[in-house]
Amino acid sequence: MTGSSRRVWLIDDSEIDQRLYRRIISRAGVIWEVEMFTFADEALARLKADPGQTIDLIFLDINMPRMNGFEFLEAATAELGTAFAKVVVAMLTTSLDPADHERARTFSMVKDFITKPLTPEIVKSVERLFDDSG
Repeated sequence: MTGSSRRVWLIDDSEIDQRLYRRIISRAGVIWEVEMFTFADEALARLKADPGQTIDLIFLDINMPRMNGFEFLEAATAELGTAFAKVVVAMLTTSLDPADHERARTFSMVKDFITKPLTPEIVKSVERLFDDSG
């Protein structure tokens, strides 16, 4: 999708990581409009407030306070159904637990499981997920 902007959400409780990832995404040369959320429940509230909005990709951390990444996926799926199922989700986490990988695979919208840190190379490679989602 050259020449047009993708709407990307980053849901991660680390504000330091958020600043770093915003810079990495900018330097990767992709055309992405990035919105950051520190808490998954805030992102869920935003989804529920405007269920028709287009979000091309969500980078989702697993381990967060208040609502973890899996709880976010379950709640968004329950609340928005097929509208949320069309969103491409990439888990972005420090978790090396194979059970987390397996659980992520149970959600149809999860297309990738990325171990932190996010790098410019990973950002560029994520473009393939848009082609696969279609």
